[in-house]
Amino acid sequence: MTGFGSINIDNETMNLLIEVKSLNSKGLDIFAKVSHALADKEIEMRNQIGKVLERGKINLFVLYTNKKNNTERAVINKDLVRQYFQDLQATAQIVGASEQDLFRLAIGMPDAYSTPPTASVSEEEWREIHQAFTTALQKCEAFRAKEGEVLLQMLQDCTKKIADLLAEVEKFDPERMVNVRERLHQQVSDFVNTEHFDANRFEQELVYYVERLDINEEKVRLKSHINYFMETLHEPISNGKKLNFISQEMGREINTIGSKANDVTIQRLVVQMKDELEKIKEQLNNVV
Repeated sequence: MTGFGSINIDNETMNLLIEVKSLNSKGLDIFAKVSHALADKEIEMRNQIGKVLERGKINLFVLYTNKKNNTERAVINKDLVRQYFQDLQATAQIVGASEQDLFRLAIGMPDAYSTPPTASVSEEEWREIHQAFTTALQKCEAFRAKEGEVLLQMLQDCTKKIADLLAEVEKFDPERMVNVRERLHQQVSDFVNTEHFDANRFEQELVYYVERLDINEEKVRLKSHINYFMETLHEPISNGKKLNFISQEMGREINTIGSKANDVTIQRLVVQMKDELEKIKEQLNNVV
């Protein structure tokens, strides 16, 4: 489920920017980019994200600068720069090139500067940073919760449409069975009048034909799955995987009704039910 939360602190002691972004994903996948001073806190932040957001592709960005240590500066590696310059000068003489910009080139070579190692944050600083991180995480979760309300309504609407379409199927089913009986009666009459009529074989074929066209069990099971899906939507715990399983069962019953129906009107209703079910399955990727 998509979500975003950020916080920015700029005071006398620090400059801090924290962003937590969540995108749709079936599992939990966390990508973190954290300032070096907070490297030892990254695992703790990852664990907290997993407990709060549970699922999604999560991007964590933490940019931290300690203003109290701003006197620290990069130092030029004089011996290394001198060696670079001498090597460049000797090479220029060999090839007959100008020596005008050799110092600028030398000062830009790798490791020409030494940067003091960044110290880890103190416990007091970490408490302030952690509080800011928690706030950004809560904002992201609140964003997802707001989206979840919209998603819940959408899932309820699609499920209700499937229930309404099933009611239409139930309304047309008796008429379908009348047409089936008429066709069956005509076929039976033609069959019985043949010279090589086999009563046992006829009975077996008749039972198979009737069972193959009967959709009562599928209608009952689909109605049960619909009710179970709606109940699960309102449970207080995370049920994304459970809802996926139920939607698969709904699809199985809808497909069976379509294959057994042998009726144009009901098959059109089945197509509409499949369309609503596809919308549900697509959005269930956003459900934790």
